[in-house]
Amino acid sequence: MSEFDRKDVQLLDSPLRDQFQHQRDVYMSLDTDALMKPFRVRAGLPAPGADMGGWYDNAPEDFHAGPPDWAHSNFHGFIPGHSFGQYVSGLSRGYAMTGDPAVKSRIGELVDAYEPTISPRFFDDYNLPAYTFDKLLVGLMDAWYFAGVEQAKPVAAKLTEAALPYLPARLISRHVSESMPHKRPAQGWDESYTLAENLFLAWQRGMGEQYGALASRYLDYPDYFTPLSQGINALKGQHAYSHVNALSSAVQAYLTLGDEAHLRAAVNGFRFLEQESFATGGWGPNETLIGSDGPEPLYESLAKTHAGFETPCGSYGHFKIARYLMRITGEARYGDSMERLLYNATMGALPTQQDGHTFYYSDYNMTAKKGFHNDKWPCCSGTFIQLTSDYGISTYLRDPGGIYVNLYVPSQVTAAFGGRSVKITQTPLYPMAGNRSDFLVSAERPARFAMRFRIPQWAGPGTALSINGKPVAAAVVPGKFAEVVRTWRDGDRVAIPFDMPLRLEPLNAAHPEIVALMSGPLVLFPVGDDAGQLSRSELLSARREGDSWAIAASDRKVRLKTFAAVSDEPYRLYTHLRG
Repeated sequence: MSEFDRKDVQLLDSPLRDQFQHQRDVYMSLDTDALMKPFRVRAGLPAPGADMGGWYDNAPEDFHAGPPDWAHSNFHGFIPGHSFGQYVSGLSRGYAMTGDPAVKSRIGELVDAYEPTISPRFFDDYNLPAYTFDKLLVGLMDAWYFAGVEQAKPVAAKLTEAALPYLPARLISRHVSESMPHKRPAQGWDESYTLAENLFLAWQRGMGEQYGALASRYLDYPDYFTPLSQGINALKGQHAYSHVNALSSAVQAYLTLGDEAHLRAAVNGFRFLEQESFATGGWGPNETLIGSDGPEPLYESLAKTHAGFETPCGSYGHFKIARYLMRITGEARYGDSMERLLYNATMGALPTQQDGHTFYYSDYNMTAKKGFHNDKWPCCSGTFIQLTSDYGISTYLRDPGGIYVNLYVPSQVTAAFGGRSVKITQTPLYPMAGNRSDFLVSAERPARFAMRFRIPQWAGPGTALSINGKPVAAAVVPGKFAEVVRTWRDGDRVAIPFDMPLRLEPLNAAHPEIVALMSGPLVLFPVGDDAGQLSRSELLSARREGDSWAIAASDRKVRLKTFAAVSDEPYRLYTHLRG
């Protein structure tokens, strides 16, 4: 499969489009001088404007943070300017979808403002040079490739020349880096192992031959990719988001170089990741992967931490690798994984505030609450805008013969088959607005092609497919794509009612008594202070009441909500079964 051009997929009215537009508007309105201040200070240039605060400021001596209490550490001045490139990247991807000239103009302004600040001085004594170079590079690459900002290409070359003396000569693992002598412990947390993906992309897209050579330099990861390629779980103790992100570098090695071992590493790595995921699809409590260490760390995290899943960053990395693997393998299960995260993590993330307060962790503690990160402008402020700008390309994929419907979200996709243009409109927001999804075909002339609809693994026997009100003989098999090949005509309508029986999903095999209640892709979170223990039959008796669900337990009424509907009330992901 391949991705659609971003301009060919439009989000329609829904919370997903609202989320995208909110993130775009926040970064469109940020003060240029404030964004440039850490770069100008480190370059020795006049630096007017206010400090942005949090991770973004140039104040390395204020930074005192680290394990085990990531959620409450002081990250002020941790990585100055670190997320600027991601803000530009998200705006550029959003521009490619909407074509808004004001957004393109803003991207050009930001690239022009950044160029004079580029200097080796920026990376001198910097905590995470590889990490921040990667973010700056993807911003400039996307500005050039998606937004047509021509000056971004030479600016990227200038950035690369300035950064290279401060990057390691080759990939260094996180564990090795932490063991090396550093001025500050944070300098051992750099992430050279994520560089290859965007370097390969820069090479493929015509940014310059030097990027291909650099990608190969940062590809060899024998402590991680080699065992994964052999089916050995190498996730234990690894920093969660960055090592899931590194799997996308492995995929790019396959797509660019044809390296089968790296593809096996990515496939196996994702499989191991799913084995240690929560019911929401999230993973990495305290930003650490569990690996082959057994089930207890996942269970213990429900009482010991409120840092359950690094949501915007983790979802962004997860969506990327799942999308890559779906394209390569054609397997629908990767879309199931994306859908689970979308509805139970991403859609419930609080919107980024104008002052930099950002949703970071989904709390999966038995006594959980939503909230923002302790510091302004953390890493998730950068990945959140990139994630929402990618919703369109995650919704549909294609091959020469047809369209794959991966996510069921209100949207419109335009394609051409046999020289004939077609437009497909999808509504409503399933499963929030009910248990069905509808499609309308618009075509000036009939066109023959395949439409393939992902049938989720959880789908019950009542899941069906109809065209113009008549049942279709296409095989509707959970965990597969249901394919309809026909000559489509203007006004054709497809309807898919999904059978979404309630089910209980245990935390893992070691703890069958710790369960999440699910309806289709949705986790139903008990809310309030009196949720307590519930029996299996009580949980499965839940009934929908408007926008929430309710359980009439033997001694009380328990309300349940989706993560997107949870506001400031206490909630929990899992219930301890009684009886």
